[in-house]
Amino acid sequence: MTTAVPESRVSETVHRRRWAILGVLMLSLLIVVLDNSILNVAIKTISTPAPTGLGATQSELEWAINAYTLVFAGLLFTAGLLGDRLGRKKVLLGGLVVFGAGSALAAFSGSPVQLIAFRALMGLGAAFVMPATLAVLMNVFEREEQPKAIGIWAGGVGLAIAIGPITGGVLLDHFWWGSVFLINVPIVVLALGLMLWLVPDSRDPKPGRLDPVGVVLSVIGLVLLVYGIIKGGQLADFTDATVLATIGAGLAVLVAFVVFEKRSDHPSIDVTYFKNKVFSAAIGAIGLVFFALMGVTFFSVFYTQSVRGYSPLQTGLLMLPLAAAQLIFAPRARLVVDRFGNRATTTGGMLLIAAMLCAFAALEADTPIWLLEVIFFLMGTGMAHIMTPTSVVIMQALPREKAGSASALSNTFRQVGGALGIAVLGSVLSTAYRSGIESHLGTVPVGVRHTAGESIEATLGVAAKLGPRGDALVGPANDAFLHAMHVTALWGAGVALIGALVVALYLPGRPTEPQPGQEEKELVPASE
Repeated sequence: MTTAVPESRVSETVHRRRWAILGVLMLSLLIVVLDNSILNVAIKTISTPAPTGLGATQSELEWAINAYTLVFAGLLFTAGLLGDRLGRKKVLLGGLVVFGAGSALAAFSGSPVQLIAFRALMGLGAAFVMPATLAVLMNVFEREEQPKAIGIWAGGVGLAIAIGPITGGVLLDHFWWGSVFLINVPIVVLALGLMLWLVPDSRDPKPGRLDPVGVVLSVIGLVLLVYGIIKGGQLADFTDATVLATIGAGLAVLVAFVVFEKRSDHPSIDVTYFKNKVFSAAIGAIGLVFFALMGVTFFSVFYTQSVRGYSPLQTGLLMLPLAAAQLIFAPRARLVVDRFGNRATTTGGMLLIAAMLCAFAALEADTPIWLLEVIFFLMGTGMAHIMTPTSVVIMQALPREKAGSASALSNTFRQVGGALGIAVLGSVLSTAYRSGIESHLGTVPVGVRHTAGESIEATLGVAAKLGPRGDALVGPANDAFLHAMHVTALWGAGVALIGALVVALYLPGRPTEPQPGQEEKELVPASE
Protein backbone atom coordinates (compact mmCIF):
# COMPACT_ATOMS: atom_id res chain seq x y z
CA MET A 1 0.00 0.00 0.00
CA THR A 2 1.43 3.37 -1.01
CA THR A 3 1.21 6.19 1.50
CA ALA A 4 0.30 9.58 0.05
CA VAL A 5 2.93 12.25 0.48
CA PRO A 6 1.46 15.22 2.33
CA GLU A 7 1.35 18.44 0.37
CA SER A 8 3.91 21.04 1.46
CA ARG A 9 2.50 23.99 3.37
CA VAL A 10 5.65 26.09 2.81
CA SER A 11 6.58 27.57 -0.57
CA GLU A 12 9.68 26.19 -2.28
CA THR A 13 11.44 29.59 -2.14
CA VAL A 14 10.91 29.90 1.61
CA HIS A 15 11.81 26.24 2.18
CA ARG A 16 15.21 26.69 0.47
CA ARG A 17 16.19 29.62 2.69
CA ARG A 18 14.60 28.38 5.92
CA TRP A 19 17.89 27.95 7.80
CA ALA A 20 19.05 31.44 6.80
CA ILE A 21 15.72 32.77 8.05
CA LEU A 22 16.24 30.94 11.35
CA GLY A 23 19.64 32.63 11.65
CA VAL A 24 18.05 36.07 11.21
CA LEU A 25 15.36 35.26 13.79
CA MET A 26 18.00 34.13 16.29
CA LEU A 27 19.98 37.35 15.72
CA SER A 28 16.84 39.34 16.58
CA LEU A 29 16.16 37.15 19.59
CA LEU A 30 19.76 37.38 20.79
CA ILE A 31 19.76 41.10 21.52
CA VAL A 32 16.35 40.99 23.23
CA VAL A 33 17.23 38.16 25.61
CA LEU A 34 20.79 39.43 26.10
CA ASP A 35 19.54 42.84 27.21
CA ASN A 36 17.49 41.17 29.93
CA SER A 37 20.75 40.33 31.75
CA ILE A 38 23.38 42.76 30.48
CA LEU A 39 22.29 45.64 32.75
CA ASN A 40 23.20 43.66 35.88
CA VAL A 41 26.91 44.03 35.04
CA ALA A 42 26.63 47.80 34.64
CA ILE A 43 24.69 48.50 37.87
CA LYS A 44 27.74 49.42 39.96
CA THR A 45 29.05 51.79 37.26
CA ILE A 46 25.66 53.48 36.73
CA SER A 47 25.37 54.10 40.49
CA THR A 48 28.70 55.99 40.45
CA PRO A 49 28.28 59.81 40.39
CA ALA A 50 28.73 61.70 37.09
CA PRO A 51 30.70 61.82 34.88
CA THR A 52 31.51 58.12 35.36
CA GLY A 53 27.87 57.12 35.91
CA LEU A 54 24.46 58.62 36.65
CA GLY A 55 24.59 58.53 40.46
CA ALA A 56 21.49 56.30 40.51
CA THR A 57 20.14 55.20 43.89
CA GLN A 58 19.39 51.56 44.72
CA SER A 59 15.68 52.13 44.12
CA GLU A 60 16.34 53.78 40.75
CA LEU A 61 18.57 50.89 39.70
CA GLU A 62 15.84 48.40 40.59
CA TRP A 63 13.33 50.33 38.50
CA ALA A 64 15.78 50.49 35.56
CA ILE A 65 15.76 46.67 35.60
CA ASN A 66 12.08 46.21 36.36
CA ALA A 67 10.75 48.77 33.85
CA TYR A 68 12.01 46.54 31.05
CA THR A 69 10.63 43.36 32.61
CA LEU A 70 7.21 44.82 33.42
CA VAL A 71 6.55 46.21 29.94
CA PHE A 72 8.09 43.15 28.27
CA ALA A 73 5.99 40.63 30.20
CA GLY A 74 2.83 42.75 30.21
CA LEU A 75 2.71 43.21 26.43
CA LEU A 76 3.95 39.82 25.18
CA PHE A 77 0.44 38.40 24.88
CA THR A 78 -0.92 41.45 23.05
CA ALA A 79 2.09 41.51 20.72
CA GLY A 80 1.53 37.89 19.70
CA LEU A 81 -2.12 38.59 18.91
CA LEU A 82 -1.30 41.66 16.83
CA GLY A 83 1.31 39.66 14.93
CA ASP A 84 -1.31 37.03 14.06
CA ARG A 85 -3.66 39.77 12.79
CA LEU A 86 -1.35 42.36 11.18
CA GLY A 87 1.49 40.12 9.97
CA ARG A 88 4.41 38.68 11.95
CA LYS A 89 7.10 40.26 9.76
CA LYS A 90 5.59 43.74 10.08
CA VAL A 91 5.33 43.41 13.85
CA LEU A 92 8.87 42.03 14.08
CA LEU A 93 10.31 44.90 12.03
CA GLY A 94 8.41 47.49 14.07
CA GLY A 95 9.53 45.91 17.35
CA LEU A 96 13.18 45.97 16.27
CA VAL A 97 12.97 49.65 15.28
CA VAL A 98 11.46 50.58 18.67
CA PHE A 99 14.01 48.44 20.53
CA GLY A 100 16.91 49.99 18.63
CA ALA A 101 15.65 53.52 19.24
CA GLY A 102 15.17 52.80 22.94
CA SER A 103 18.70 51.36 23.15
CA ALA A 104 20.25 54.48 21.58
CA LEU A 105 18.28 56.81 23.87
CA ALA A 106 19.16 54.72 26.96
CA ALA A 107 22.87 54.88 26.11
CA PHE A 108 22.82 58.68 26.27
CA SER A 109 20.44 59.08 29.25
CA GLY A 110 21.19 62.20 31.26
CA SER A 111 19.48 61.03 34.46
CA PRO A 112 18.24 57.85 36.14
CA VAL A 113 14.63 58.83 35.37
CA GLN A 114 15.43 59.05 31.66
CA LEU A 115 17.15 55.67 31.80
CA ILE A 116 14.07 54.10 33.42
CA ALA A 117 11.79 55.58 30.73
CA PHE A 118 14.00 54.43 27.85
CA ARG A 119 14.36 50.95 29.36
CA ALA A 120 10.55 50.74 29.33
CA LEU A 121 10.61 51.73 25.63
CA MET A 122 13.12 48.93 24.98
CA GLY A 123 10.76 46.52 26.76
CA LEU A 124 7.94 47.65 24.44
CA GLY A 125 10.01 46.82 21.37
CA ALA A 126 11.25 43.53 22.82
CA ALA A 127 7.69 42.40 23.54
CA PHE A 128 6.90 42.58 19.82
CA VAL A 129 10.12 40.84 18.75
CA MET A 130 10.24 37.73 20.93
CA PRO A 131 6.89 36.04 20.17
CA ALA A 132 7.14 36.95 16.49
CA THR A 133 10.45 35.08 16.09
CA LEU A 134 8.95 31.76 17.17
CA ALA A 135 5.72 32.39 15.23
CA VAL A 136 7.67 33.04 12.00
CA LEU A 137 9.74 29.92 12.65
CA MET A 138 6.57 27.81 12.80
CA ASN A 139 5.52 29.15 9.42
CA VAL A 140 8.78 28.57 7.48
CA PHE A 141 9.47 25.00 8.66
CA GLU A 142 7.41 21.94 7.86
CA ARG A 143 5.96 20.10 10.84
CA GLU A 144 8.59 17.33 10.81
CA GLU A 145 11.44 19.88 11.01
CA GLN A 146 9.83 22.11 13.63
CA PRO A 147 11.26 20.21 16.66
CA LYS A 148 14.82 20.57 15.31
CA ALA A 149 14.32 24.27 14.52
CA ILE A 150 12.77 24.96 17.93
CA GLY A 151 15.70 23.14 19.55
CA ILE A 152 18.18 25.46 17.79
CA TRP A 153 15.99 28.45 18.74
CA ALA A 154 15.99 27.33 22.41
CA GLY A 155 19.78 26.94 22.29
CA GLY A 156 20.02 30.53 21.08
CA VAL A 157 18.05 31.67 24.12
CA GLY A 158 20.53 29.88 26.39
CA LEU A 159 23.48 31.47 24.58
CA ALA A 160 22.00 34.95 24.97
CA ILE A 161 21.38 34.45 28.70
CA ALA A 162 25.02 33.51 29.27
CA ILE A 163 26.82 36.01 27.03
CA GLY A 164 24.94 39.02 28.45
CA PRO A 165 27.21 39.38 31.51
CA ILE A 166 30.33 38.59 29.41
CA THR A 167 29.48 41.22 26.80
CA GLY A 168 28.72 43.80 29.49
CA GLY A 169 31.98 43.07 31.31
CA VAL A 170 34.07 43.45 28.15
CA LEU A 171 32.38 46.71 27.15
CA LEU A 172 32.75 48.24 30.62
CA ASP A 173 36.44 47.38 30.61
CA HIS A 174 36.94 49.61 27.54
CA PHE A 175 34.02 52.07 27.23
CA TRP A 176 31.51 54.10 29.24
CA TRP A 177 28.38 52.59 30.83
CA GLY A 178 26.12 53.54 27.90
CA SER A 179 28.02 51.18 25.62
CA VAL A 180 26.06 48.22 27.05
CA PHE A 181 22.97 49.70 25.36
CA LEU A 182 24.55 51.29 22.28
CA ILE A 183 25.95 47.91 21.18
CA ASN A 184 22.36 46.92 20.30
CA VAL A 185 22.01 49.56 17.55
CA PRO A 186 24.34 48.11 14.85
CA ILE A 187 22.95 44.61 15.52
CA VAL A 188 19.40 45.93 15.05
CA VAL A 189 20.37 47.63 11.76
CA LEU A 190 21.93 44.37 10.49
CA ALA A 191 18.89 42.34 11.57
CA LEU A 192 16.49 44.76 9.86
CA GLY A 193 18.36 44.54 6.56
CA LEU A 194 18.52 40.75 6.59
CA MET A 195 14.87 40.49 7.63
CA LEU A 196 13.64 42.72 4.80
CA TRP A 197 15.60 40.54 2.37
CA LEU A 198 14.92 37.02 3.65
CA VAL A 199 11.93 36.70 5.99
CA PRO A 200 8.42 36.15 4.53
CA ASP A 201 5.32 37.61 6.14
CA SER A 202 2.48 35.52 7.53
CA ARG A 203 -0.69 36.05 9.54
CA ASP A 204 -3.92 34.42 10.61
CA PRO A 205 -6.04 34.11 7.42
CA LYS A 206 -9.23 34.60 9.46
CA PRO A 207 -8.27 37.05 12.18
CA GLY A 208 -11.82 38.10 13.05
CA ARG A 209 -12.63 41.20 15.06
CA LEU A 210 -10.23 42.79 17.50
CA ASP A 211 -10.83 42.29 21.21
CA PRO A 212 -9.78 45.60 22.82
CA VAL A 213 -11.42 44.85 26.18
CA GLY A 214 -9.65 41.49 26.44
CA VAL A 215 -6.32 43.02 25.39
CA VAL A 216 -6.58 45.80 27.99
CA LEU A 217 -7.61 43.39 30.75
CA SER A 218 -4.74 41.00 29.95
CA VAL A 219 -2.16 43.82 29.94
CA ILE A 220 -3.41 45.43 33.16
CA GLY A 221 -3.70 42.09 34.96
CA LEU A 222 -0.23 40.91 33.98
CA VAL A 223 1.45 44.24 34.75
CA LEU A 224 -0.19 44.41 38.20
CA LEU A 225 0.71 40.79 38.97
CA VAL A 226 4.35 41.11 37.84
CA TYR A 227 4.70 44.47 39.61
CA GLY A 228 3.40 42.97 42.86
CA ILE A 229 5.76 40.01 42.57
CA ILE A 230 8.78 42.26 41.96
CA LYS A 231 7.75 44.67 44.71
CA GLY A 232 7.49 41.76 47.15
CA GLY A 233 11.03 40.77 46.26
CA GLN A 234 12.28 44.35 46.75
CA LEU A 235 10.69 44.58 50.20
CA ALA A 236 11.53 40.96 51.09
CA ASP A 237 8.01 40.87 52.50
CA PHE A 238 5.07 39.36 50.64
CA THR A 239 2.76 40.19 53.55
CA ASP A 240 3.15 43.93 52.93
CA ALA A 241 -0.26 45.53 52.33
CA THR A 242 0.83 47.16 49.05
CA VAL A 243 2.23 43.90 47.72
CA LEU A 244 -0.85 41.88 48.66
CA ALA A 245 -3.19 44.52 47.25
CA THR A 246 -1.29 44.73 43.94
CA ILE A 247 -1.02 40.96 43.46
CA GLY A 248 -4.67 40.55 44.50
CA ALA A 249 -5.76 43.24 42.05
CA GLY A 250 -3.72 41.62 39.27
CA LEU A 251 -5.25 38.22 39.91
CA ALA A 252 -8.75 39.75 40.07
CA VAL A 253 -8.27 41.47 36.71
CA LEU A 254 -6.93 38.25 35.17
CA VAL A 255 -9.98 36.38 36.49
CA ALA A 256 -12.16 39.06 34.90
CA PHE A 257 -10.18 38.57 31.67
CA VAL A 258 -10.84 34.81 31.69
CA VAL A 259 -14.56 35.31 32.38
CA PHE A 260 -14.84 37.93 29.62
CA GLU A 261 -12.97 35.76 27.11
CA LYS A 262 -15.16 32.73 27.85
CA ARG A 263 -18.28 34.78 27.12
CA SER A 264 -16.91 36.64 24.09
CA ASP A 265 -17.78 35.50 20.55
CA HIS A 266 -14.42 36.87 19.31
CA PRO A 267 -11.92 36.24 22.16
CA SER A 268 -8.25 37.19 21.95
CA ILE A 269 -7.40 33.69 23.12
CA ASP A 270 -9.65 30.70 23.52
CA VAL A 271 -9.21 29.93 27.23
CA THR A 272 -10.56 26.45 26.60
CA TYR A 273 -7.03 25.65 25.36
CA PHE A 274 -6.14 25.25 29.04
CA LYS A 275 -8.65 22.45 29.42
CA ASN A 276 -6.07 20.43 27.50
CA LYS A 277 -3.94 18.99 30.31
CA VAL A 278 -0.96 18.46 28.01
CA PHE A 279 -0.96 22.10 26.88
CA SER A 280 -1.40 23.38 30.44
CA ALA A 281 1.32 21.09 31.83
CA ALA A 282 3.81 22.23 29.16
CA ILE A 283 3.06 25.91 29.82
CA GLY A 284 3.31 25.33 33.59
CA ALA A 285 6.63 23.48 33.19
CA ILE A 286 8.15 26.46 31.38
CA GLY A 287 7.05 28.81 34.17
CA LEU A 288 8.41 26.53 36.90
CA VAL A 289 11.77 25.88 35.24
CA PHE A 290 12.36 29.62 34.73
CA PHE A 291 11.30 30.21 38.34
CA ALA A 292 14.15 27.93 39.43
CA LEU A 293 16.66 29.10 36.79
CA MET A 294 16.27 32.86 37.33
CA GLY A 295 16.35 32.38 41.08
CA VAL A 296 19.63 30.43 40.97
CA THR A 297 21.16 32.92 38.52
CA PHE A 298 20.26 35.69 40.97
CA PHE A 299 22.01 34.22 44.01
CA SER A 300 24.91 32.63 42.07
CA VAL A 301 26.06 36.12 41.00
CA PHE A 302 26.38 37.13 44.66
CA TYR A 303 28.18 33.87 45.44
CA THR A 304 30.80 34.29 42.70
CA GLN A 305 31.36 38.04 43.14
CA SER A 306 30.79 38.77 46.86
CA VAL A 307 31.97 35.50 48.43
CA ARG A 308 34.51 34.24 45.87
CA GLY A 309 35.75 37.66 44.70
CA TYR A 310 35.37 37.24 40.95
CA SER A 311 34.79 40.25 38.67
CA PRO A 312 31.58 40.69 36.60
CA LEU A 313 33.43 39.56 33.46
CA GLN A 314 34.85 36.49 35.24
CA THR A 315 31.37 35.71 36.59
CA GLY A 316 29.95 35.82 33.08
CA LEU A 317 32.69 33.46 31.88
CA LEU A 318 31.94 31.07 34.75
CA MET A 319 28.36 30.78 33.45
CA LEU A 320 29.47 29.72 29.97
CA PRO A 321 28.95 25.98 30.72
CA LEU A 322 25.24 26.74 31.26
CA ALA A 323 25.00 28.14 27.73
CA ALA A 324 27.33 25.55 26.21
CA ALA A 325 25.17 22.69 27.46
CA GLN A 326 22.03 24.29 26.00
CA LEU A 327 23.74 24.89 22.67
CA ILE A 328 24.94 21.28 22.55
CA PHE A 329 21.83 19.50 23.74
CA ALA A 330 18.83 21.70 22.80
CA PRO A 331 19.04 20.88 19.05
CA ARG A 332 19.51 17.18 19.91
CA ALA A 333 16.79 16.91 22.55
CA ARG A 334 14.32 15.87 19.84
CA LEU A 335 16.33 12.66 19.38
CA VAL A 336 15.86 11.84 23.06
CA VAL A 337 12.13 12.61 22.71
CA ASP A 338 11.90 10.31 19.67
CA ARG A 339 13.35 7.48 21.72
CA PHE A 340 11.91 7.99 25.18
CA GLY A 341 8.96 10.36 24.68
CA ASN A 342 8.12 13.84 25.98
CA ARG A 343 7.20 12.69 29.47
CA ALA A 344 10.42 10.81 30.27
CA THR A 345 12.67 13.43 28.65
CA THR A 346 11.11 16.43 30.39
CA THR A 347 10.76 14.69 33.76
CA GLY A 348 14.43 13.71 33.59
CA GLY A 349 15.40 17.30 32.83
CA MET A 350 13.38 18.60 35.78
CA LEU A 351 14.91 16.03 38.15
CA LEU A 352 18.41 16.93 36.94
CA ILE A 353 17.78 20.63 37.66
CA ALA A 354 16.41 19.75 41.11
CA ALA A 355 19.54 17.68 41.82
CA MET A 356 21.85 20.53 40.74
CA LEU A 357 19.97 23.00 42.96
CA CYS A 358 20.51 20.59 45.85
CA ALA A 359 24.21 20.56 44.89
CA PHE A 360 24.26 24.36 45.37
CA ALA A 361 23.40 23.66 49.01
CA ALA A 362 26.78 21.95 49.38
CA LEU A 363 28.91 24.83 48.00
CA GLU A 364 31.20 26.62 50.46
CA ALA A 365 33.59 29.58 50.22
CA ASP A 366 36.53 27.30 49.35
CA THR A 367 34.78 24.72 47.14
CA PRO A 368 36.86 24.03 43.98
CA ILE A 369 35.40 26.26 41.29
CA TRP A 370 35.33 23.41 38.75
CA LEU A 371 32.49 21.86 40.75
CA LEU A 372 30.41 24.99 40.10
CA GLU A 373 31.21 24.62 36.40
CA VAL A 374 29.95 21.02 36.45
CA ILE A 375 26.74 22.15 38.19
CA PHE A 376 26.13 24.86 35.60
CA PHE A 377 26.77 22.44 32.72
CA LEU A 378 24.35 19.86 34.08
CA MET A 379 21.75 22.58 34.74
CA GLY A 380 22.04 23.65 31.11
CA THR A 381 21.64 20.03 30.05
CA GLY A 382 18.45 19.77 32.09
CA MET A 383 17.14 23.03 30.62
CA ALA A 384 17.75 21.82 27.06
CA HIS A 385 15.71 18.68 27.69
CA ILE A 386 12.82 20.72 29.10
CA MET A 387 12.58 23.76 26.83
CA THR A 388 12.71 21.95 23.47
CA PRO A 389 10.03 19.27 24.18
CA THR A 390 7.66 21.68 25.96
CA SER A 391 8.05 24.35 23.25
CA VAL A 392 7.21 21.78 20.57
CA VAL A 393 4.17 20.55 22.54
CA ILE A 394 2.88 24.12 23.01
CA MET A 395 3.44 25.29 19.43
CA GLN A 396 1.94 22.16 17.86
CA ALA A 397 -1.06 22.13 20.21
CA LEU A 398 -2.59 25.11 18.38
CA PRO A 399 -3.27 25.62 14.66
CA ARG A 400 -0.34 27.09 12.72
CA GLU A 401 -2.18 30.38 12.12
CA LYS A 402 -2.40 30.87 15.91
CA ALA A 403 1.37 30.50 16.33
CA GLY A 404 1.80 34.07 17.59
CA SER A 405 -0.70 33.49 20.40
CA ALA A 406 0.97 30.21 21.41
CA SER A 407 4.41 31.83 21.39
CA ALA A 408 3.14 34.78 23.42
CA LEU A 409 1.58 32.48 26.02
CA SER A 410 4.82 30.51 26.29
CA ASN A 411 6.96 33.63 26.67
CA THR A 412 4.53 35.26 29.11
CA PHE A 413 4.73 32.25 31.43
CA ARG A 414 8.51 32.28 31.02
CA GLN A 415 8.77 35.95 32.04
CA VAL A 416 6.27 35.70 34.88
CA GLY A 417 7.95 32.53 36.13
CA GLY A 418 11.36 34.22 36.03
CA ALA A 419 10.09 37.36 37.80
CA LEU A 420 8.42 35.20 40.45
CA GLY A 421 11.64 33.20 40.89
CA ILE A 422 13.72 36.31 41.46
CA ALA A 423 11.11 37.83 43.77
CA VAL A 424 10.27 34.77 45.88
CA LEU A 425 13.74 33.21 46.03
CA GLY A 426 15.26 36.68 46.47
CA SER A 427 12.94 37.20 49.42
CA VAL A 428 13.94 33.82 50.90
CA LEU A 429 17.61 34.73 50.43
CA SER A 430 17.16 38.12 52.10
CA THR A 431 15.19 36.75 55.06
CA ALA A 432 17.62 33.89 55.69
CA TYR A 433 20.61 36.22 55.38
CA ARG A 434 19.21 38.74 57.85
CA SER A 435 18.51 36.01 60.42
CA GLY A 436 22.12 34.83 60.10
CA ILE A 437 23.87 38.21 60.27
CA GLU A 438 21.76 40.12 62.83
CA SER A 439 23.61 38.77 65.87
CA HIS A 440 26.91 40.07 64.44
CA LEU A 441 25.76 43.67 63.85
CA GLY A 442 26.16 44.84 67.44
CA THR A 443 29.21 46.98 66.57
CA VAL A 444 27.37 48.70 63.71
CA PRO A 445 25.82 52.14 64.44
CA VAL A 446 22.10 51.83 65.19
CA GLY A 447 21.13 54.14 62.35
CA VAL A 448 22.56 51.85 59.65
CA ARG A 449 22.05 48.49 61.37
CA HIS A 450 18.84 47.67 59.47
CA THR A 451 20.43 48.60 56.12
CA ALA A 452 23.55 46.55 56.91
CA GLY A 453 21.42 43.42 57.33
CA GLU A 454 19.64 43.65 53.98
CA SER A 455 22.24 41.78 51.89
CA ILE A 456 25.85 40.70 51.84
CA GLU A 457 26.69 43.70 49.65
CA ALA A 458 25.10 46.05 52.17
CA THR A 459 27.00 44.43 55.05
CA LEU A 460 30.33 44.61 53.23
CA GLY A 461 29.64 48.22 52.23
CA VAL A 462 29.03 49.23 55.87
CA ALA A 463 32.07 47.20 56.97
CA ALA A 464 34.28 49.11 54.53
CA LYS A 465 33.11 52.46 55.96
CA LEU A 466 33.86 51.30 59.52
CA GLY A 467 37.54 50.70 58.66
CA PRO A 468 39.44 48.18 60.84
CA ARG A 469 36.35 47.71 63.07
CA GLY A 470 34.43 46.44 60.08
CA ASP A 471 36.89 43.68 59.20
CA ALA A 472 35.26 41.43 61.80
CA LEU A 473 32.02 41.50 59.76
CA VAL A 474 33.45 39.98 56.57
CA GLY A 475 33.65 36.38 57.82
CA PRO A 476 30.17 36.33 59.41
CA ALA A 477 28.72 37.99 56.27
CA ASN A 478 30.14 35.23 54.05
CA ASP A 479 28.89 32.53 56.43
CA ALA A 480 25.40 34.08 56.64
CA PHE A 481 25.18 34.37 52.86
CA LEU A 482 26.28 30.76 52.32
CA HIS A 483 23.62 29.57 54.75
CA ALA A 484 21.01 31.74 53.01
CA MET A 485 22.11 30.45 49.59
CA HIS A 486 21.77 26.85 50.79
CA VAL A 487 18.23 27.49 52.07
CA THR A 488 17.25 29.28 48.85
CA ALA A 489 18.69 26.54 46.64
CA LEU A 490 16.62 23.91 48.47
CA TRP A 491 13.47 26.01 47.94
CA GLY A 492 14.30 26.16 44.23
CA ALA A 493 14.85 22.39 44.19
CA GLY A 494 11.40 21.94 45.71
CA VAL A 495 9.85 24.00 42.90
CA ALA A 496 11.72 21.93 40.29
CA LEU A 497 10.39 18.73 41.90
CA ILE A 498 6.84 20.09 41.62
CA GLY A 499 7.53 20.70 37.93
CA ALA A 500 8.81 17.14 37.55
CA LEU A 501 5.59 15.80 39.09
CA VAL A 502 3.40 17.93 36.78
CA VAL A 503 5.11 16.82 33.57
CA ALA A 504 5.33 13.18 34.72
CA LEU A 505 1.58 13.12 35.24
CA TYR A 506 0.34 15.05 32.21
CA LEU A 507 2.81 15.18 29.32
CA PRO A 508 2.46 12.51 26.61
CA GLY A 509 4.90 9.66 26.16
CA ARG A 510 6.32 8.82 22.74
CA PRO A 511 5.17 11.22 20.00
CA THR A 512 2.53 9.89 17.64
CA GLU A 513 1.75 10.76 14.06
CA PRO A 514 -1.27 13.09 13.54
CA GLN A 515 -4.42 11.23 12.60
CA PRO A 516 -6.21 11.89 9.30
CA GLY A 517 -8.32 15.01 9.58
CA GLN A 518 -6.18 16.49 12.34
CA GLU A 519 -3.59 18.14 10.11
CA GLU A 520 -2.97 21.83 10.44
CA LYS A 521 -4.83 24.30 8.26
CA GLU A 522 -3.15 25.67 5.19
CA LEU A 523 -0.95 28.69 5.74
CA VAL A 524 -2.17 31.80 3.92
CA PRO A 525 0.71 34.26 3.53
CA ALA A 526 0.04 37.94 3.86
CA SER A 527 0.82 40.21 0.95
CA GLU A 528 4.21 41.86 1.26
